Amino acid sequence: MVPGESPTEKQGQPGLGVSLPRAALSGLCPRCGAKTLFAAPAALAHECSHCGLNITGLERGGRFVGVVTMLLALILILAALGIDEWLRPPLWLSLVVWGPVTVGGVVYALRFYKTMWVYHQYEERQQP
Repeated sequence: MVPGESPTEKQGQPGLGVSLPRAALSGLCPRCGAKTLFAAPAALAHECSHCGLNITGLERGGRFVGVVTMLLALILILAALGIDEWLRPPLWLSLVVWGPVTVGGVVYALRFYKTMWVYHQYEERQQP
């Protein structure tokens, strides 16, 4: 910690007791650690309602969101084809299993990517 800095300023930082996956799942603000990073499951809030941090200023427009989604889609398709070849489940079971897995995987991947990007931008702007 830098002299003159309060311990709560870096409360949400992954390097100080909070892992990046936990910050992504919980939606922790990089400045105060409050659960205010996301306004919707995969949409960033405009600003932290707890400390007033401008989150949209830290986001650079989701440059590689499509790439992240396509890579996840490729992984899920290969997994579904492999499990279908191995276990031969009925079609209805495949739909019941892979529908929620796909939605949950995409939402978590987007939350993780956006959290990682916001935390990176926040740390970059904090350094002189």
